[in-house]
Amino acid sequence: MKHLGLKRGEIMRLSTRGRYGLKAMFQLALHYGQGPISIKQIALEQELSENYLEQLFSTLRKEGFLHSVRGAQGGYMLSKEPSQITVGQILRALEGNIAPHDCVVDEEFECSKEDRCVTKHVWMRIKNSIDEVIDSITLQDMLEDSKKIFEQEDE
Repeated sequence: MKHLGLKRGEIMRLSTRGRYGLKAMFQLALHYGQGPISIKQIALEQELSENYLEQLFSTLRKEGFLHSVRGAQGGYMLSKEPSQITVGQILRALEGNIAPHDCVVDEEFECSKEDRCVTKHVWMRIKNSIDEVIDSITLQDMLEDSKKIFEQEDE
């Protein structure tokens, strides 16, 4: 279980696992229905480390988001349509729960003031808001956003 713990002056951020994994899954969504894509191609197009992607893809495959194909024309492809995979599913597979504090995701977290803690309600609202957003965005939504961005660049 992970949370986005902050130190003074830091911003709340995902680890490279979540950021790179989402980029790689987006790349696979771009090629959905075209057969397997090699890790090398994904790494080149998204400027990511092949070795690191192999680790991430192992997790994503075990979670049921990817199929792997062996051989010269092998590689990886999405196991579901891009509209069936949310950003939240990908991030949780790679990061675990996303929360600003342990107390909102860890049942074993002990706090002597929990029953009268006002800030816990704030942390819960933040977590719920994050969950609502990431669970509402699919890879298909990202594809559509990408098309809009490139159309604006062409104008």
